[in-house]
Amino acid sequence: MPLSTARVATSSPELYLKQADAAGHDRATIAFDQGTCTLIATTDELLLIAAAADAAALTGVQDAVARKLATGVDWSTPITGDEVQIVDPAIEDYLLAHSTPADDLLRELAVTTREATGRAAGMQVSADEGALLSMLVRLSGARRAIEVGVFTGYSSLCIARALPADGQLIACDVSSEWTAIARPFWERAGVADRVDLRIGPALDTLRALPAEPAFDFAFIDADKGNYPAYYEEIVPRLVPGGLLVLDNVFQGGRVLDPAFQEANHVAMRHVNEAIVRDDRLDCVMLPVRDGVTLARKR
Repeated sequence: MPLSTARVATSSPELYLKQADAAGHDRATIAFDQGTCTLIATTDELLLIAAAADAAALTGVQDAVARKLATGVDWSTPITGDEVQIVDPAIEDYLLAHSTPADDLLRELAVTTREATGRAAGMQVSADEGALLSMLVRLSGARRAIEVGVFTGYSSLCIARALPADGQLIACDVSSEWTAIARPFWERAGVADRVDLRIGPALDTLRALPAEPAFDFAFIDADKGNYPAYYEEIVPRLVPGGLLVLDNVFQGGRVLDPAFQEANHVAMRHVNEAIVRDDRLDCVMLPVRDGVTLARKR
């Protein structure tokens, strides 16, 4: 499904939103027969994002938008969702250079993971995301945490270190092989007593837990097709003020593009829409790596 953007310089972007029947808002989506166009107002321009099923339909949307706004529009070259560059490499390098770096133990774990798992090492969270997890745990004052998807334990280590000495992390994974890499690093970090590793299907583990609220912090970074089910099981078990963090919510930009209909894409769209409409939660989606959603239970 092609996507195309344009910027229209204007001192009154709100007038265009008014034409789109969105007066009083700074964002609106117009549906056409051929596709959609989202309008976003800033202080001095209107950002347009057009999407359609194919190139011909996209041209139809672009023409319809230009007629509706009664102005010329210079559209970008169309791209598909998986071509969206979420973080520019220059920005990525700059933010890593200006964030507290991973320590020797975390760097050693990252190297060990690459050597032991090869291409699967891409499942490991990055150093900056690990630092974000630690900061969120500390800021939230969490004592009881749960993680779905451990892999080789980098994120678990970041979470467990940030818990108080009497804190606990229930870490759920199906692989004894990958988590065996994690255990010695938890030991060396002095947090092995805080990590309760449970091997088996995470849904079974979650459903076996008491149903009442008990967790201050939850992190989901596992098989994407089960994200909706993990979310539904975890939210009732969060205490008021508890924080839920979901990784990979962009799926490489593919969630933006309805042409991608694999089970993981459909599931991620579902959970993204469910969270923003869930009156139990306040949420924000961040362009961190492959997209991170923070949801705080009211």
